Amino acid sequence: MTIFDAVLLGIVQALGEFLPISSSAHLVLLPYLRGQQYQGLAFDVMLHAATLLAVLLYFGKDWYRLIKDGLFRPKEPQGRLLWYLALATVPAGIAGLALGDWAENVFRNPLLIAACLIVFAAVLWWADRKAGKNAAEVLTLKNALVIGCAQALAILPGVSRSGITITAALFLGLSRSYSAKVSFLLSTPVIGGAALLELHHLTPADLNAPLCWGFISAFLGALCVIGFLMKYIKTHSFAVFVIYRIVLGLFIIGFFLYH
Repeated sequence: MTIFDAVLLGIVQALGEFLPISSSAHLVLLPYLRGQQYQGLAFDVMLHAATLLAVLLYFGKDWYRLIKDGLFRPKEPQGRLLWYLALATVPAGIAGLALGDWAENVFRNPLLIAACLIVFAAVLWWADRKAGKNAAEVLTLKNALVIGCAQALAILPGVSRSGITITAALFLGLSRSYSAKVSFLLSTPVIGGAALLELHHLTPADLNAPLCWGFISAFLGALCVIGFLMKYIKTHSFAVFVIYRIVLGLFIIGFFLYH
């Protein structure tokens, strides 16, 4: 892998992890479309670590308050939110442990990825139409459970972890901004857990220049993407991401049917 390839994959990871367009779909498809081999789990681990660091840095103050209130004022709304987020992480953890091998092999079928991109784009569009200015910005226990179960679907490449959690939150009546924030906060334990589970694949021999540049590009890209999306959805809908997912899905179907 060249440094250019590593930087490109890092940027793709940053865009796909936090925009509702599926990072796993892009990381699977990009090397394939460019005639390259899969970059390997060690590289994926470093990309996930980079995006984890970015979301921790961006939402550092939020996490500080959540942890402090969760430990010392668990009955307060902010304190309960920490434990709701922890509970919402459980379904994704179970799905990852139970279906991890399938996710690395069976679920990487390009046509399945294309189908997920299109189907869940339509679902996001439907949910986005329900979002309104007076939408709620309070995460309840019921909402956390629903969003957590929806997040488990993201084990399928093409679904998008951020996309499906935002979709579920919108269906539950949460605002666009709060839905995105909940999605980003939920990404912290999920990305961290995924990185820890695959950490044993990383060896000293893997610590080369492309991996380091991939990490840097994913970290900086993730910071930019998070900031962009949080500002963008204050005045825009998710329509552009819906259109992108559908176009990409149709392109994949056409590519693999006629090549």
